[in-house]
Amino acid sequence: MKRTAITVVCLVLALVLCGAGLAFAAAKKAKAEAELDVGKALLDSFDLIEKGKYDAADKIIDQILQKDPGNPLALNNKAAIMVKKKKLDKADTYLNQALPRAKGYMVQVNRVCSIGGICQAFKPAPGGQGNQDLAQLVMMNIDMVKQYMSAEPLAGKGLR
Repeated sequence: MKRTAITVVCLVLALVLCGAGLAFAAAKKAKAEAELDVGKALLDSFDLIEKGKYDAADKIIDQILQKDPGNPLALNNKAAIMVKKKKLDKADTYLNQALPRAKGYMVQVNRVCSIGGICQAFKPAPGGQGNQDLAQLVMMNIDMVKQYMSAEPLAGKGLR
């Protein structure tokens, strides 16, 4: 009987310690996510796009959008990545999501990545002091994506 009681106590203690470890890990992960510096993450993702590391940039942009859903620069730059991946419908969707919040969001236009010759990613301006309003640039990207989509051949049917 005494042995069974000791076994039960050990099992309960092990479960408590495991639960505490899981809670600690979850709290640490939540704190790390909360501490994401969106400005730095935007700069890092832009640098990766410039280097052609689209998957890595896409992961960072997804983290940005988890913390700041609707961030217009993140959405614009994600659209540029979708163009590179030839997912024009997704690029168009991201650009249209970016447009409402893009007005007044300033970027540095002297740092631009042309992706596939049709969609451009833009570098965030430090402290929000850029030289161009993002809304006009998002509209330009929307127009380029729509033109490219309408010029794409349909499978087995030739040009649209």
